[in-house]
Amino acid sequence: MREVIIAANWKMHTTPPDAADLATVIADRTNVVGVERVICPPFVCLAAVRDALRATPAGTGVGVGAQNVHHELSGAYTGEIAASMLVGLASWVIVGHSERRRDFGESDELIGQKLGRTIEAGLRPILCVGEQLVEREAGRAELVVAGQLRGSLAGFGDDPAALERAGLVVAYEPVWAIGTGRTARGADAATMAAAIRESISLLGHGFAGLAAGLPVLYGGSVTASSAGEFLAEPAIDGALVGGASLKVDEMAGIVARAGLTAAGRQSATEVAR
Repeated sequence: MREVIIAANWKMHTTPPDAADLATVIADRTNVVGVERVICPPFVCLAAVRDALRATPAGTGVGVGAQNVHHELSGAYTGEIAASMLVGLASWVIVGHSERRRDFGESDELIGQKLGRTIEAGLRPILCVGEQLVEREAGRAELVVAGQLRGSLAGFGDDPAALERAGLVVAYEPVWAIGTGRTARGADAATMAAAIRESISLLGHGFAGLAAGLPVLYGGSVTASSAGEFLAEPAIDGALVGGASLKVDEMAGIVARAGLTAAGRQSATEVAR
């Protein structure tokens, strides 16, 4: 049974005191059985969020994630953060977010290097993929995402099991549905989730097992009111939440709906036994 995961990406919002308070309240309001929760605050807030979560009983089940990582182990890279620096502060890392691709020109090759550094440091990666509007309208959405996966995972051709051991998660971000007023449908996301697993299974020997158990999240302007449509799809295993993750009521609603998905899967598994 694949995990159900709700990851909050706070982007460039909150100061350390704000982040600590928000993380505490969210942890208390989202303590739902069967749902893996992850909060990804700005780098400067990682320690504050980690300590705040440790201080509340509900926070012990919430993971802390970084929003990015550098592709080198160390060096003269002013303002950057190496994976080794995150150890003890975070246990998850987002790599390849659409904003990193768009605003900083990150290539699939570079994202693959970041993925490698993340795994080497013992951190769990959330790899983001997704197409632009022009690509979807041209009927190339699945081809684009397959290419992103090929490029990002190329370095693991000799050891796909490393990705499985690391607990790779893929987040599908339809870039055209983020902050644009346009919306994706649950069926669109489910179709892409299936295509993601198929694309990975075709990468070579050993990738089929990874694909079968791979959690795929949806990340396109998810809110409490829209989450149900996506979480009702058997192919979707959770959400990467942006702006709504800064609002306690929104996060509580999203995680509560994810809890229904987790409970339904658990029941189905017990019946199958």
